[in-house]
Amino acid sequence: MTETALSPGPLARSGMRIVRRAGPILALALLCIGAAWVLPQRGPALGSLAMAMTLLFAAATSALVVLAQQRRQKQALAMIDAFVVNDALPTFITGADGAIRTRNKAASELAAQAATLAAALEQSFANPGAVLFRVQSRAMAEGHASEDVVSRRGHTRISAHMLDEGALLWRIEDMADRSAGPRGQVALPLLTVGRSGTILSMNEAARRLIGDRSKSLDRIFPHLPLRPGHVQEVNAATGRVSCLIAQSEGLAGRREIYLLPPPAELPAVGSDAAFLNDLPVALMRLDARGQVVQANRMALELLGRDSCDGVLLSSLMEGLGRSISDWLADAVSGRLTQRAEFLRLTRDDRDVFVQVSLHRTEERDGAALVAVLTDATEFKSLEAQFVQSQKMQAIGELAGGVAHDFNNLLTAITGHCDLLLLRHDQGDPDYADLVQINQNANRAAALVGQLLAFSRKQTLRPEVLDMRNTLADLTHLLNRLVGERITLSLTHDPALHAIRADKRQLEQVLMNLVVNARDAMAAGGEIRIETENLSLSAPLTRDRATMPAGDYVTITVSDDGCGMSDDVRARVFEPFFTTKGIAKGTGLGLSTAYGIVKQSGGYIFVDSVPGEGTRFRLYFPRWTGASEPAAADQRQDAPPAPIPPKIAAKPAAGVVLLVEDEAPVRAFAARALRLRGYTVIEADSAEAALDLLQDRDLTVDVFVTDVVMPGRDGPSWVREALQDRPDVKVVFVSGYAEESFGDTQRDLPNSVFLPKPFSLAELTETVHKRLH
Repeated sequence: MTETALSPGPLARSGMRIVRRAGPILALALLCIGAAWVLPQRGPALGSLAMAMTLLFAAATSALVVLAQQRRQKQALAMIDAFVVNDALPTFITGADGAIRTRNKAASELAAQAATLAAALEQSFANPGAVLFRVQSRAMAEGHASEDVVSRRGHTRISAHMLDEGALLWRIEDMADRSAGPRGQVALPLLTVGRSGTILSMNEAARRLIGDRSKSLDRIFPHLPLRPGHVQEVNAATGRVSCLIAQSEGLAGRREIYLLPPPAELPAVGSDAAFLNDLPVALMRLDARGQVVQANRMALELLGRDSCDGVLLSSLMEGLGRSISDWLADAVSGRLTQRAEFLRLTRDDRDVFVQVSLHRTEERDGAALVAVLTDATEFKSLEAQFVQSQKMQAIGELAGGVAHDFNNLLTAITGHCDLLLLRHDQGDPDYADLVQINQNANRAAALVGQLLAFSRKQTLRPEVLDMRNTLADLTHLLNRLVGERITLSLTHDPALHAIRADKRQLEQVLMNLVVNARDAMAAGGEIRIETENLSLSAPLTRDRATMPAGDYVTITVSDDGCGMSDDVRARVFEPFFTTKGIAKGTGLGLSTAYGIVKQSGGYIFVDSVPGEGTRFRLYFPRWTGASEPAAADQRQDAPPAPIPPKIAAKPAAGVVLLVEDEAPVRAFAARALRLRGYTVIEADSAEAALDLLQDRDLTVDVFVTDVVMPGRDGPSWVREALQDRPDVKVVFVSGYAEESFGDTQRDLPNSVFLPKPFSLAELTETVHKRLH
């Protein structure tokens, strides 16, 4: 190989290496000789001299090792020289800093005077330093690396191999232009575009078409954005021309854009089959009846077939929403207003969606069609995720609104039922009927609570939980639920972390999952509940959800039952969706579990194989805070447990301003509070309440107000009223969850929340506790 002016460097560096390695040893040996010369006693002097001889031997050995290494390196370089000296490919040997040590004849012809490899390639590449850095980094890690680069010279492959002492062997290989056909007869215009849309390079065919070196897409395409598979106008050297756009993904976010002839100018069938077969876009020729006359290699790969000549297009894809034959007939006759449609391929191995653009052409036998296929699977997947999220959000809003209205009705029903129970003894014939009304109203309230759970608008009382203790407390109830033919097994991680969740709601989730597992195993079997710690070092994406990295506690409920199909599994968390028979389920169990888990900050996924069983896996973030500083306060704000209406209570004293827009609820609440001994002032709106408070002589001890009302809402009017009456206590009632206005409530002193529906006892006890 031809050596540059830097070639003697390895010899000088070897000498320096010998000095660096043996120099300290020689210095120490000389010091020992000097000590032996000046020491007066013979014994120490001989010892010092012996040490000096030992050090001199070590220095000589080190020098010999370095010389041997140098000789081996020279032999290795000589072998490399002999191997590549006459190689037609430019070959360089550089140091780790990129300085050229040697180069062969082809490299000298490429860049004879350049001192670094980056300088040698700067005439061929726009930014060679970045490419060389990437290749060198991978080569130093793996021993060798290569990267294909599109430049003004065409396609070039840069490869690097690690040598001793950090040296690298570089080879620059000009690849055959990938835009050319197998015989090199056709060169398609090719643009390489960066992540930001900047044109990084153009091949020679593109330069001839465009006429100059453009740096941005808007200089070439008058109408953006680009639509792969469609014909778009291009600002060419001779004026505007039409080109069929094809696009492929390159390295590091780059795109390679091919400018193809429009379908009307493609070669006729059989005239140049190789040209069509090697085009980087999926193309199909169809006759007027919709039969495939020709499909190129990209189209066959997309269709998952070896051949489709003579096959009807309607047999290859579906999902247009209308007859595909009618769609094709409109395209042939020129009546087609929308050229592109999204369809699903009839493949058995996987779901593939394509965007099909039809273009009318004239063949020898009459009108025909050219279909351009673009893989739209990722786009349709994103669209399905968006539609699903929109649907779930709409159902959640609907469920929350329905629950609010039902809670108002149930409050009136249960409240007036409590008032009737106060006037009837257990021996009264009507007492049993009233109890039935009360119990069924409570069941309806539980159903409404499930709607709120799905819409994530229920009130949660989170606390720090150890799932081992929670499951231990729940085991006896779960064993009764599963029956005798089913075995329930529990497996815990011995070092299980704590989580923060609502214990009662989490128990409901586990019971729902266990009951579903029981129903899936009519002949019996085993239900397994497992808990373990999980640490994610990177985000986990599955089932349209992305879990951030971090520490989690997982709860897995699995069975060996009948399993679910993919269609059922995709809809399993939708409300009112059930595969059980009539009157055997509401379809709210899993949707409730989904809402509770999501509102608790967790994730829930399901895996199932028909005939093999189902596995639900719940992920909850690990709790890393204090044990539970706020748990006691939260329990204090929780609604008190209902007390039997017949329990005698000491008459209370105080003035209550009751603000409620629903007349039945207001009537019940007013009567309940008056029966307890309070003086009640009623108002049907926030404006009416503020008008009453204009009377400075009016004394009010507590506000009981609905949150959501026509006009001004509860928190806004209470905030204004407390400016003049700061000592008044506040009780908010609502059919919505506390979280819907929790931040606003926390800004108001002396306020608590009472969710609807509430009983007579719950209302009176809450007011009593606020006043005392």
